[in-house]
Amino acid sequence: MISPGYPAEMQRFTRGLAEVGAQVIGFGDQPQAGLDGDVKKSLSAYFQAESLWDESTSVAQIRRIADQMQIDRVECLWEPGMGLAAAFREALGLPGLTVAQTVPFRDKETMKQVLDHAGIRTPHHYRVRTSDEAREAVEKIGYPVIVKPIAGAGATDTYRVDSDEELDQAIGAVRHVEEVSVEEFVEGEEFTFDTICSGGTVHYFNMMWYRPRPLEGKLKEWISPQAIALRDVDDPKLAAGREMGFKVLDALQFRTGFTHMEWYLKADGEAVFGEIGGRPPGANAVELMNYACDIDVFRGWAEAVVHDRFTQTVERKYNCGIVFKRAQGQGRIRRIDGLDGIVDRFGPHIARIDLLPVGSPRRDWKQVQISDGFVIVRHPDLQETLGMTDAVANDLNLYAG
Repeated sequence: MISPGYPAEMQRFTRGLAEVGAQVIGFGDQPQAGLDGDVKKSLSAYFQAESLWDESTSVAQIRRIADQMQIDRVECLWEPGMGLAAAFREALGLPGLTVAQTVPFRDKETMKQVLDHAGIRTPHHYRVRTSDEAREAVEKIGYPVIVKPIAGAGATDTYRVDSDEELDQAIGAVRHVEEVSVEEFVEGEEFTFDTICSGGTVHYFNMMWYRPRPLEGKLKEWISPQAIALRDVDDPKLAAGREMGFKVLDALQFRTGFTHMEWYLKADGEAVFGEIGGRPPGANAVELMNYACDIDVFRGWAEAVVHDRFTQTVERKYNCGIVFKRAQGQGRIRRIDGLDGIVDRFGPHIARIDLLPVGSPRRDWKQVQISDGFVIVRHPDLQETLGMTDAVANDLNLYAG
């Protein structure tokens, strides 16, 4: 398991592997003494990387480790480490995504080219390396467009552009990125299609609704972003995106592991592909899946990759929503208003509250998805769930100063 202790959710996937009977060898850049106690309990051995992101050095080190103990699989659920995991697999002759198969999951232009060839609707798109190429792409596509890194994750360094002036601003903002994708901005609602697979079989899937779209939430500080894990994944409204999700997995030859796909639903019912990662969604989305079905998705993923099965019963009991809160002002959290009222109104339906305590430094909302904390609620009825998430968004406030 590459990077078993970071980011924080990797600790729970590592725990899942141990619980289904795997002997887990950790490989990461953290000192062993710095690992969380629960992670240490889940590991049979741990090796600190000599230089984690130097691929040749890490491959040589993993070869030496393989001489000491048997390695049957290599797993990494953190986006930056996917290519390294593929290089390890090829070096050791192990199953899983190869380097070539990993490229479409990391390179957004290659990803869309593969799917275009498979007849899947993607936004019109171009790979660009210079400002002139960006302007040429815009001339072909027309405004509005999205400018985002070829190998990015989430909404980092991603911009909606509606004019020549905004294009110049976006070009300046992404000069540190070697390659970007300029693509059509698709008007519509944004959803996910998340899966756990083994041997090409989808054992479990989740569909999540972003409110508002992540890009809008990234640009406006006052927004409390929401994500809703939907109970009714068979809703006819979602059928086109669901069917597209299965086709995307086939086109990209994904066989075993976790995937996180984002897609758009236009007003006319057309589904348009957004992007996909060969990893779980971040920002506590896996927790939403757990709370929506009362299962352990971390362990379910582990069972799929270790034993080629998923034995938990998936009963979709709830719509489950998370609301991320951003403090008003700068500095340290001074007070939290409205929490008691939220608890009084929705107590039985609140699954988790995790807000920065008073006195804590406020986080950088542009850099941290979970902002200054979050509240998770759940209810069998979608409208009741949305009423609760909207109340948390509007009536719960953190103040910093």
